[in-house]
Amino acid sequence: MTTMTAAQVQAQTGVVEHDPEVPERARARSYSARYKAEILAEYERLDKAGKGALLRREGLYTSLLSEWRKQRDRGALQALAKPQGRPPADPVERDNARLRRENQRLAGELDKARKVIEIQGKLSALLEQLATDSAMPAPKPTGGEQQ
Repeated sequence: MTTMTAAQVQAQTGVVEHDPEVPERARARSYSARYKAEILAEYERLDKAGKGALLRREGLYTSLLSEWRKQRDRGALQALAKPQGRPPADPVERDNARLRRENQRLAGELDKARKVIEIQGKLSALLEQLATDSAMPAPKPTGGEQQ
């Protein structure tokens, strides 16, 4: 009885057998920013023997920590380079805000003016009615009334 290797089986059948325990290609590990910062802080506190133990325990390499340190330092410099305080206002946006406020103020004044005109119209109609009522002669008393 002959035993064939996986490569021989693949060559004859065209079927690739995969070992479920071994991935075809190792995935790159990714680390959170918090994890990186914690590991760097811990690494920098330790002595040489402790540093080696930390690297073995976490499965890390010194080159990876060096890269993390560079990332941290670049991030700190970028954070320090950011301008502090309120960002300068865009002149167009500032002008738009001013125009919106002015538009609201003018709309309020227009509403007031419309109400005043409406009231003046009603008052004018009332005064006109009173004037026509007073211009009419008073009815003459009839004979049954005493003077």
